[in-house]
Parts: sequence; structure tokens; C-alpha cells
Amino acid sequence: MDGLEVPLRTIELKKILMEIKSGGRTWEEESIVCIVKSMVEHIGSTDCELRDHLIYSSFYQLIKEKDKISHELLNELLELCLSDLLFKGIGENETDTVFTRSFTTLLIALILYRDNEDNFLSQETVFKIKEKLLDYISLEKDLRGYVAVKGWAHSVAHVTDAIDELVKSSKIDKKFYLKILKVLWSKAFVSTSVYIHNEDERILIPILEMVNNGLEQVEIETLIQNVPFELKIQKEQLEEEEYWFLYSNCKTFLKSFYIKVNKNCELVPLKKSIEKCLFEISL
Repeated sequence: MDGLEVPLRTIELKKILMEIKSGGRTWEEESIVCIVKSMVEHIGSTDCELRDHLIYSSFYQLIKEKDKISHELLNELLELCLSDLLFKGIGENETDTVFTRSFTTLLIALILYRDNEDNFLSQETVFKIKEKLLDYISLEKDLRGYVAVKGWAHSVAHVTDAIDELVKSSKIDKKFYLKILKVLWSKAFVSTSVYIHNEDERILIPILEMVNNGLEQVEIETLIQNVPFELKIQKEQLEEEEYWFLYSNCKTFLKSFYIKVNKNCELVPLKKSIEKCLFEISL
């Protein structure tokens, strides 16, 4: 997006987006390209009203509604996301850069959604998105959900939304499902903090989508069956507080998984594996 006007300042952008949201102005009256550039510039704002309720909701409206934003501009936005924003400050913990990374994954999710509708991204580009998202989720250390005053960080929940759109793509071969599953699984079983904002349920969404699309249940059963053994190993290696963080995340995830598969007759093997695992780790 080189050569465009200087991005709007925060106060100017907020005013315009609020007026559009209230119906006082319309997108047709505005330069969408200029506003979109400004929205990207402020995508990680610590002003939760601007970041979440105005910038993200505006991206949602523009991208979900066809003909509001061009495929060419979406490709430019995607390149900026993957080359710069997605990994801004990666490895940091409890700093404000998490908002940029987290809301960038939501923008990527919207672009993937639009591609699933319109088929404008190349298969090579979708493969690149896959690799970048998996690298990102593996490297993300800031696992906070809701942050006082600044609002939702929710990095894990947001990136799983992007991965859910990714696995819905016809351009992603099922041979990649196992790798995606293992990366998601590793993020469910963390020992650095306890998930308290439904991260477990969000992680399950792309996993179940892959099951519906052909991921063999036995691959998940193998991971479930290994949980009691892994917990025993980690109990010997982790500090006590970290171990109980891990145990809590593990149990919550498995319980949520059980609820999701409980009434699906096609997922009985998974249900039985989860039941057995929960029994073993509760002894």
C-alpha cells in the first residue's frame, strides 16, 4: 500500500469509524483504501473501543460484504499481515504487542473466509498462510485472555479462528491435518498459565472441523491415550505450580472435548478415549 496518503491519526480514525457505525456516514462517501490503511496502522491499539469495536468490526463488515473491498487490496493486506504484523514483538509476554499479533490473526481469518467464498488467493499463498500461522501459534508466549482496561488480547482464541478458516479451505490438503492438529494440541496443554476465557473450546473448533473433513479419529485417540503418561513425566519436571496449571488446562480441555462429542454417534471412539483418559488422570 505504498504511495497512499499518511494514515489517519487515532482520534480522526475513531471519529470516522464511529460515524460510519452510527449511520452518520457511509463507506461510499469515504476513501476505503485510505481508511483501511489507517485501520491496519492502528490494528493493535490499546484503546479497546477503537481496536475491537471499531477497527475489527469495520474489517468484518467490509470483508464479509462482497464488493466493498477488492481482492487486490485484500492481497496487499494479507502480505502486510504475514510479513510484519503477525510476528511483531513475538516472544514477548504481557506487553502491548500482543494486541497487534492477535488482531492480525483475526484479519487473516476474515481474508481466508473471503477466499473460501470468492477463490482469489493462490494455493501457494494459502500454504504460506498455513506455515506462518503454525509458526506463530507455536511461538506465541502471551496467553492472556481479557486484559483490564485494554480489553481482549486472546491470542490463542483468535489464531484458532484463523486456523478454522484455513482448514475449511479446499486448497489445504488433508495430509497437513495431522501437523495442524499437533500444533493446536500443544497449545491446549500449556503450563505457564491457566486458560479461563474459553480458549479450550476455541481450540476444539478447528480440530472438530478437521474431523468432519476427514481427519482420522485414531490420530486424536493416540494423543488422548498419551496424556496420562505425559502428565506423569511433566509432574517430575515442572515446578508444582506449573504442573497444576498444566493439569487444570488438560482436564478442562478434555471435559470440553467430551461435551462436544458426547451426542455424536459417529464420534463414539473419541468419547470412549476421553472418558478413559479423564478417569486415569483423576485417580
